[in-house]
Formats: sequence, structure tokens, C-alpha cells
Amino acid sequence: MNQWPEARNNDPRNPYGSPGAPIRPAGSPAARPQDGYNTGQVYGRGSGTPGHGTPGPRPKRPNWRKRITIGLLAFVAVLLVVSVSTYFWADSKLRREVDLGKVADRPPAGKGTNYLIVGSDSREGLSDKDKEELHTGSADGKRTDSMMILHTGDNGTTMLSLPRDSFVTIPAFKGEKSGKQFPASTHKLNVAYADGGAELLIRTVEFNTGLRIDHYAEIGFGGFRSLVDSLGGVDMCIDKPIKDRDSGADFKAGCQTLDGKQSLAFVRQRHQEADQDLGRMRNQQKFLNTLAKQAASPSTILNPFRLYPVIGSGLDTLIVDKDMELWDLTSMFWAMKGVTGGDGKQMTVPIGNANLPTRGDGVAVKWDPVKSKQLFAQLKNDEKVTAP
Repeated sequence: MNQWPEARNNDPRNPYGSPGAPIRPAGSPAARPQDGYNTGQVYGRGSGTPGHGTPGPRPKRPNWRKRITIGLLAFVAVLLVVSVSTYFWADSKLRREVDLGKVADRPPAGKGTNYLIVGSDSREGLSDKDKEELHTGSADGKRTDSMMILHTGDNGTTMLSLPRDSFVTIPAFKGEKSGKQFPASTHKLNVAYADGGAELLIRTVEFNTGLRIDHYAEIGFGGFRSLVDSLGGVDMCIDKPIKDRDSGADFKAGCQTLDGKQSLAFVRQRHQEADQDLGRMRNQQKFLNTLAKQAASPSTILNPFRLYPVIGSGLDTLIVDKDMELWDLTSMFWAMKGVTGGDGKQMTVPIGNANLPTRGDGVAVKWDPVKSKQLFAQLKNDEKVTAP
């Protein structure tokens, strides 16, 4: 039986059409078949019109490399802005009150850099209640409580303590307030600061050591206490019990955290030390080492809630010379920290007589003339320090 449609004919233009069906011109689009046969056209892929089965453009994958790069650049930009802002904020807090240009008859510059670091007994900013709690009294004027020369150079760092009772020559000077001319005289080193302030102290140190002082830094009682409190205290290990009525020190032996008030008492007490001021200087060096180490620790530097109070407390009451830049102060601080880590040497100027009787100054400290001269020459030439 023939299965083809009856209307099939041999006309190639209309092979399946009926005799009366219109003939499709060659090359014209095929009409949709009405007889159930598929022409072979695949629907859904023809026109590409959205909504008619044609998929739209593929979504772009996120460019993570570009995103990470932009994020890093933004972070660096913010960090740079914060760092620059912090630098200028901190630099503006420096109290540049000491004029090295006023210091007369200065020795020639040596090699390396010399900082004169002074702890004064200034009561500036302290209330009557503070003075009572800190056992500072209410003495007028200012005196030095500690003095150190910090030398930095190619042969390491040396922190040299100068006893405030050192019996030295104070060069001739003119009183700032009185205008009176005073001749050269021999007194305790502390007298130079009391009579002529920082400038006369610098001149006296330079005259007796031959070292040119490049920078000066001074902090008083109030600033010292605030700095320690902003750090959350300083951890100290004390060898023996200490009880001193004059400074207010009252400590048990062992490791403990000292707040600002206790720290000030610790560095000021001397009556329980066998060699009085010399023993106190050793305690001061020990304390400054620990203070520098904690202030430069990651827990302080990387924590803005601790770093900014520390900077503020340290700089608000810090008096420096007019040429001191924040970078110089930072270098001084890191040099102190280096000594703490063993990268340097701590010492006291060689002593010839720790109990020298004087006519008008009581008992004073006399430097060893030979050893001290050798030490100062090594520092001036930035040589390796060999003096004991």
C-alpha cells in the first residue's frame, strides 16, 4: 500500500502539495507546514530576541585582582594621611624653648650626636594636692633631678649619667633677670641650672666635658607622672624593700607595676642607697630602660587608644631646643630603647671621690680626672668606649 499522501505529484516546486495548492516560488521562505511534518527548523535559536528562548549575555565574573589592588591603594592612602596628620600634630606639641644659639664659647662639633636629657623638679601644672601626694614640696624655681648625655654614632650608643652633685667649673655668665655679670666659679653641677637655666647648664656641661651638645630634652615631675599613667604603669622588679619618707617610696621586694606617682617616688628616692645619688642614678637608668621598652612595644605603637595618649602626655610637658625636630626626638627615643636591648652601654662618669667636702656646697662628687678625660675624648671622636 502506498503510504505517501494521495496528492503527491512530481512537481519539484510542490512535491507534497495538492493539485490546487499554490506553488511556492523557489527560494521563498517556507510556510509552516499544516500537515504535521517538521521542516527541520530549530526553534528558540533563530532570532536571538530576549524572551523568546534565547539566553542573554553571560554575567561578568568579578575582577578580584582589580578589587584587591584598589582596596590596598585605598588602605595605603588612608594610612599615609593618618601618619602625616599624626606627625604634624605631634610636632606641634613640642615646646621648643631652649635656644642653643645663646650658649657662648661652644666647643667644636665632634662625631656622632649628643643629647643632654634632663629630669627637673619643676612643679609646673601641679596643684597643691598633687604636690602633697607626690611629696614634691613647693620649692620655688627649678633644679635638676637627673642629667644624662646620650651619645649616638657609628660605634654604638652610650648613656652617660652625670651626678647632679658633680663638683665642676661654672663658666662666667650674665644673669638673665638681673643682668649682673657673674665670674667663673666652682660649684655643684646643679647650681648651673638653678642660676642660669638650661642654657647655662648646657654651657657648663660643654665646658667640663669638651662635648658639643646637639640637642636638649627636659621633663618635669608632672609630665613624668602623666607619661607613666598613659602607659598603664611600668613593670619593675625591685631587689629589696624600699621605704623613703622624703620621696614617698614604699615598695615591697619583687616584680610589680608602678603607676605615675609610685614611679616618681622610685626614681627620686636615694636615702636607702649606700652611695645616695649614685645609687639613685642607677635606679633612674633602670627605670628609663624599662619605660622606653614598654613605650616602644607593639602593644603601644599598634594601639591608637594607647599611642595617642602616650604621645600627648609625653610631649605636652617636654621642653626641647629650638632646633629639635620630631625626627630627632624619635631618634633619641629609639637610641634609648637600643641601650635597653643591649645595643649600647650605660655608665656613670668615672668618679674619683664620691664624698668630696667643699667650702660652700657641702659634700660633692669629684670626677676622676684621667678616666673621665679619656671617656670624653672617646665620645667626641665617636670611638669605642673602653673607659670603665
